Amino acid sequence: MKAGFIGLGIMGAPMAAHLIKGGHELFLNTRRKVPGDLVAAGGVACASAAEVARKADVIITMVPDTPDVEAVLFGKGGVVEGLSKGKIVVDMSSISPLETKRFAEKIHALGCDYLDAPVSGGEVGAKAASLTIMVGGPEAAFDRVKPLFELMGKNITLVGGNGDGQTTKVANQIIVALTIEAVGEALLFAAKAGADPANVRKALMGGFAASRILEVHGERMLQRRF
Repeated sequence: MKAGFIGLGIMGAPMAAHLIKGGHELFLNTRRKVPGDLVAAGGVACASAAEVARKADVIITMVPDTPDVEAVLFGKGGVVEGLSKGKIVVDMSSISPLETKRFAEKIHALGCDYLDAPVSGGEVGAKAASLTIMVGGPEAAFDRVKPLFELMGKNITLVGGNGDGQTTKVANQIIVALTIEAVGEALLFAAKAGADPANVRKALMGGFAASRILEVHGERMLQRRF
């Protein structure tokens, strides 16, 4: 498959590398210079997002925030300048669900499909190709892109229509944020009550309170690695 990847930061670069290793022809663009290791592996550096869109059938974006996605898609030299009917735009950034719906409408008006597919798992998951991918958009487009998703993640779910992927990511962040707060409060309570918080965490990891947050962030709290 001819795919494009725009945004090669700490998440995007390893995700793009998995697509190259999977045997796909990959066209690359990022704010700075395209990493040399991706080019050496077979990726093709492009001068603009528009060039990526002209050469690829599926165009993936992975950039920091909503304004960045809008600029990459609709700004000067953006993706829409290179789109032709039948292509698929896949935004894997974590951005506004409302703006995502607006972006999707504009892409659909050009005769192309749009998927919002934010991820969870962080840099570790990106490098290990174990990301959770939450997708919103047409099922037919999802089916076409799924082989690419499978090279980057493990838990891949078509949640619903455009915007539903981003809504799921917001729900994920609500749970993560509140759980981090709960773990912090619990360990602080234990310490102030005179118990060893490390042993408290160890005990809790074997019970109903066990979670990935308690495992990873709880350890960071104990080590004061914020």
